[in-house]
Amino acid sequence: MDLLEREDDLQLLAGALDDAVAGRGRIALVSGEAGIGKTSFVDRFLATRGRGMQVLKGNCDALFTPAPLGPLYDIARQSEGRLLSQLESDTSHGTVFATMLDQLRGSTKPVLLVIEDIHWADEATFDLIVFLSRRIAQAKVLFILTYRDDELGTRHPLRVLLGDLAILRTVVRIELPRLTVEAVRTLIADRPIDPASLHGQTSGNPFFVTEVLANAGRGIPKTVRDAVLARAARLGPAGRHALEAAAVIGGRIEHGVMDKILGAEAEGLAECMKLGMLEAAENGVAFRHALVRDAILSDLDSRRLRELNRIALDRLRSAGAGRGDLALLAHFAEGAGDGDAVIRFGAAAARAAASVGAHRVAAAQYRRVLASAEALPPADRAPLFEAYAEESAIVDDLAEASRALGEAVELWRQAGNRLKEGEALAALAWPLVRSGRNAAAEEAGRRAIELLESLAPTRQLAGAYRIQAHLRMLDRDRQVAVRFGRKAIELATRFQDDATIAAAELVVGSAMLVTGDEEGRPHLDRSLVLARQANLDSLVGLAYLNLGSSYGEQYQFAEAEKHLAEGLDYTGDCDLDHAGHYMRAWLALTRLYQGRWSEASDHASAVVELPRVAAVSRIMALVALGRVRVRRGDPGAAAALDEALDLALQTDTLQRLAPVRAARAEAAWLAGERERVVVEARAAYDLAIGHRHRWHAGEFSFWRWRAGDPIAAPKWSAAPFLFQIKGDWQRAAAAWQRLGCPYERARALADGDEEAQLTALEIFDRLGAAPASAALRQQMRGEGLRCIPRGPRASTRRNPFGLTAREMQILGCLADGLSNGRIGTQLHISPKTVDHHVSAVLAKIGACTRGEAARVAREQNLLPQNREVTAAK
Repeated sequence: MDLLEREDDLQLLAGALDDAVAGRGRIALVSGEAGIGKTSFVDRFLATRGRGMQVLKGNCDALFTPAPLGPLYDIARQSEGRLLSQLESDTSHGTVFATMLDQLRGSTKPVLLVIEDIHWADEATFDLIVFLSRRIAQAKVLFILTYRDDELGTRHPLRVLLGDLAILRTVVRIELPRLTVEAVRTLIADRPIDPASLHGQTSGNPFFVTEVLANAGRGIPKTVRDAVLARAARLGPAGRHALEAAAVIGGRIEHGVMDKILGAEAEGLAECMKLGMLEAAENGVAFRHALVRDAILSDLDSRRLRELNRIALDRLRSAGAGRGDLALLAHFAEGAGDGDAVIRFGAAAARAAASVGAHRVAAAQYRRVLASAEALPPADRAPLFEAYAEESAIVDDLAEASRALGEAVELWRQAGNRLKEGEALAALAWPLVRSGRNAAAEEAGRRAIELLESLAPTRQLAGAYRIQAHLRMLDRDRQVAVRFGRKAIELATRFQDDATIAAAELVVGSAMLVTGDEEGRPHLDRSLVLARQANLDSLVGLAYLNLGSSYGEQYQFAEAEKHLAEGLDYTGDCDLDHAGHYMRAWLALTRLYQGRWSEASDHASAVVELPRVAAVSRIMALVALGRVRVRRGDPGAAAALDEALDLALQTDTLQRLAPVRAARAEAAWLAGERERVVVEARAAYDLAIGHRHRWHAGEFSFWRWRAGDPIAAPKWSAAPFLFQIKGDWQRAAAAWQRLGCPYERARALADGDEEAQLTALEIFDRLGAAPASAALRQQMRGEGLRCIPRGPRASTRRNPFGLTAREMQILGCLADGLSNGRIGTQLHISPKTVDHHVSAVLAKIGACTRGEAARVAREQNLLPQNREVTAAK
């Protein structure tokens, strides 16, 4: 079939290639629904523009659990060099990625690098894409990525990747549309088929159209599945067997795998190719479309499907499988119902996936293994649950991590191994506390110490002390945390347990630093050195997390920002979601206090919208999101802070309750509800006083004073709050300015003389702090001041309604008549976020409907401005 209505898109891709040839590397995101013709589009481009280029192509396959770095294996087999040998060894994925980048940069020809179907990619492949995308701007590389946009639900991990790529100026987006009626008419040619009817039945999907036309003369099938199976029915026995076996193997089959599994039966593939079910692909054959494979698999009965998987498993195993075949072997073993093989190959595939940072894949492999391991003795099953818990915790699936460790505790108890039972109990406390289940975590930690102290001293007891120290640090019990941490260090030193020493140094340092004691910093620095030397990626990420959040809690935001940025880069490279999510939430809080509210909202929303995230990360992100909305007067503030309170109450800790209560006190103040201000500020006041937390105690004292509640703020409270309570607004404003907190500075200036209040107004208006600005203007009028600025006018402001850059994008989409679903797809944000932004836009513009918002935008000449903002991003 001809490739129709793709000329403009081909030209756009050609322009990106011209830039790449000139040394300005580009990334092309080619998207569309299943069957839209992404592969045909890319193949046409490679055929017409690939001459004189080095073409490297990899594919992601729709396995039950994807093979880590599958596309990179494809690429390695096409290129000469050490890449393939590194993949087959235990080389770290960072080294492998660097080798790939060196290969691209060192090519004597411009490179066309293609990875298809990244909606099926594993995490390690996502990491590879991000790694290369950030580093090819000065290389002669056009990096083409294809994906199905109709499979990207709100929780699809590809959404996060697309969000990361969205900020790169090197990216060009190509969304392939469905065919028009005219294109369908062209494809029909002289066949006696009505174009409008066929277009209506297929919605212009090229695959649907071509499948129906390929079955012309037999009537139009009701479904594409019927069309595919009707064509497959024309195959002879050998062709049908080969097609079914190919469907079980995968969407693309390399010659080597095909020879191992099909052997002489591979001759039947020729008939499949002649009939158009399969087509030649580099290094093998492929289904002409994934829907063809789906249809064939759906037509197999369970017995036949099991038989084909068993044959594939036996033949691939006997042929001598390599490291890259482990996921495929586990896939076949599961399909064949061979539990022993699932355990063997699934566990090996999980370890291989974890070694390259594909922790979600590793967790999925362990889930597969555990489903087949019920007959194993307790002592053999327990380590599998522990390994699964570790991978689950890394990807922030804390419910599963807690459940798995609970299973491990019981299995070790059944096995009579008290040492391992105690070790598992101590480990269980960690995901529990990160889930906000502090009481359960305390119980697990206490039981672990009691059990392990009843035995001879061991490194496991040192680990339990370290966990107890961490629990105490999180509860801001400095002295107890330091005491347990030092006990852990002393005992771990006897057993030369560097991992526990590094973790305990981290806790001791954090317990000190979070209370403002800089003597804790050397302990954290030692922890980082030890963790790096021992390749303890998770602990390195945790050290960055504690550095960033500790400085943030002490209002040292410049220092916090530095460590959070370094930590996010590190955790991104190592796939450490648990630390990355928490640091991103704290980066949102840092941006909030720095007055960079749009960034704060974006970072917080990214965490809140995650399908699985630790409760502690969600709480801090909700606080940041709620305070941004409160300060800007955006809708949704109450919902965010209500949820944050529900989660924080479960922890019953100062660390979680104080930020939430402070945010809620501020919201009540700006709403003019003084009684509620007092209620919120008193709720965690005693807890802050009991822990002598100078910043929390200071802020709660400030809000109680502001609301008229008699209060004698402790003398050790944070100075900026104390200055303002004492009426020294000049020193308070100066202190906030030194800390880099513009909103808090303006809040202090608002208590001053006329000149100070005018400066405060300017700051509030610049930040978009509408509620505070309105309150101050009202206060100034009440004081009899006459020359009060009315605020930025439409003629002098970039945006007369105070819309953020993202809200301007949303407004442009509303003017274009796009639905929320289409807006989310175009901007790569979730429907929930779209709803929030649309509500905010309507509220700021004062419109009741989307149509009214579009009308206001046109009347106020906002649309050209919106296009400018969009282009700038």
